[in-house]
Amino acid sequence: MTQLFFSEYHDEDDPPLRPLVIVGAGGLGREVRVLVQQLNDHHPTWNLLGFYDDVRPAAALPLPYLGSIAELNATPEAVAVAVAVGNSHSRTTVVARLTSPHLSFPSLIHPSVAQAPYQQLHISEGCIITQGCILTTDIQLGRHVLLNLGCTIGHDAVLEDFCSLMPHANVGGEAHLESMVYLGTNATVINQVRVGARTIVGAGAVAVRDLPPDCTAVGVPARVIKNGTHA
Repeated sequence: MTQLFFSEYHDEDDPPLRPLVIVGAGGLGREVRVLVQQLNDHHPTWNLLGFYDDVRPAAALPLPYLGSIAELNATPEAVAVAVAVGNSHSRTTVVARLTSPHLSFPSLIHPSVAQAPYQQLHISEGCIITQGCILTTDIQLGRHVLLNLGCTIGHDAVLEDFCSLMPHANVGGEAHLESMVYLGTNATVINQVRVGARTIVGAGAVAVRDLPPDCTAVGVPARVIKNGTHA
């Protein structure tokens, strides 16, 4: 079992840093590592310990590789976890395997993202919101939603659990993304459109009408080209 080492040093005037690990040692994991460091530059919060992944990385990582998901479940210490898996279906599977009662899933939100109380943003556990994202007002994000760089979310939008938005995806006001929806880079869902669970909206596509669950839609306007897929 991998032993986690917690830093005991901190200024007497500051609270101790909270231990945090990243599950997923690929490109998104390294980007989340940068996000955590940016959060710490703004306000020291996290003692980032390293990466867990069932596949040992072949290349060097900026932080230690700590072991598999099973080893993380076996740790006796309380630790926060960021799940850096871009694929909605895969992220759902990984989170379901993280069963230890010692694990918690904070939401990590880049310090540049406005989230004042008057915006009425309801953000559930485990969300990752990266630099350049804009959320307006009265928005609901479910568990483990990923908003990659520069996404925009309009008023009264709902994104259910495990939705994944790639860079510069846009969700209009009162749109509703059901669980595990995946929006590719520069994809857009216009106002009041509903996208069914597990559906993929391809890069650059524009959803101008409701889309059913379990399909892939591409183009402008977005049209279903395949059924029975996972995002």
